[in-house]
Amino acid sequence: MFAEERYNRIAALVMSEGRVTVAQLASRFNITKETVRRDLALLEKDGLLRRVHGGAVPAASASTTELSLTSREGRNQAEKARIAKAALTMVPTEGSIVLDGGTTTSSLAALLAQEAGNQLLVITHSVPVASTLIGSSLQLEFIGGRVRGLTSACVGSGTVARYSGFRPDVVFIGTNGVHPEFGLSTPDPEEASVKAAIVRSARRVVVLADASKLNTETLVSFAELGDIDALVTDAQPDTGFTRALAEADVELVIA
Repeated sequence: MFAEERYNRIAALVMSEGRVTVAQLASRFNITKETVRRDLALLEKDGLLRRVHGGAVPAASASTTELSLTSREGRNQAEKARIAKAALTMVPTEGSIVLDGGTTTSSLAALLAQEAGNQLLVITHSVPVASTLIGSSLQLEFIGGRVRGLTSACVGSGTVARYSGFRPDVVFIGTNGVHPEFGLSTPDPEEASVKAAIVRSARRVVVLADASKLNTETLVSFAELGDIDALVTDAQPDTGFTRALAEADVELVIA
């Protein structure tokens, strides 16, 4: 394969997969890691990607970059549907759960609206999640606040305070990034404060994150791996990530 062809294929892979590692690229193209790093450096110089520890992400993946809810709804739909289906088996038949904002938790909400009975209380600060559940047989507790337009989720001190007064059985939380050292993160400080309050409130924390979020860091960390009980994702993480989950005693569920 000519260098130019490899260059173009690496750029396409980063865009389609969201993150690539040096080791993966070296194996895929049968080249040395040093060659991969040179290719990534050239691609970064041309503005086609951004190098991160161990690999590269799309150029737009800065720590504060955040797509709107509408934009995210069209990404990784099949993977998110599988994650939601796997998470459904972790929902108790009675008691209380929290559904965080996000496209994957919204998929879980849609499944719950069809299958759950009225013995389950769902608590949420997400306007789309609440809209999905209104009219179902579920009990619904909506946590209000200032609605953040980008995510259609409530934020602010009032939202944080309300969650601090709950002790739900299970929370299903979304995240923009999951990293072995940095933990769970999101680009917005106010969203991070709400998510942190949700994690602190729970008896059991289940993270729903497709593979594009793994080994990713965004601006604000809101929980460590040791704060969560289970991670539901759609692909097997790399060896280092899997080891970190095991050391933190986090159950890994592959949807």
